[in-house]
Amino acid sequence: MKTMMMLTIAVLLTMTMAKSEETIDVKVKNYVVNEIAEIKSFQQENWQKGKEQNAKNWAFIKSLFTKVKNNVTQN
Repeated sequence: MKTMMMLTIAVLLTMTMAKSEETIDVKVKNYVVNEIAEIKSFQQENWQKGKEQNAKNWAFIKSLFTKVKNNVTQN
């Protein structure tokens, strides 16, 4: 009788442990998928801002050379 009870308890414990591992596995997968989605959206937003800033910088640098070219005279 005691052996049967111990066996039943052991089986129940292993079943609950197997279920908890599955939920942890699912939680980890969901976490990774969510993080990848957040990273992609963050990169899209900030890379676009970087491209806009880079274009402004190039325009400013070109305007500096234009100003210098217009103000320099050769004798």
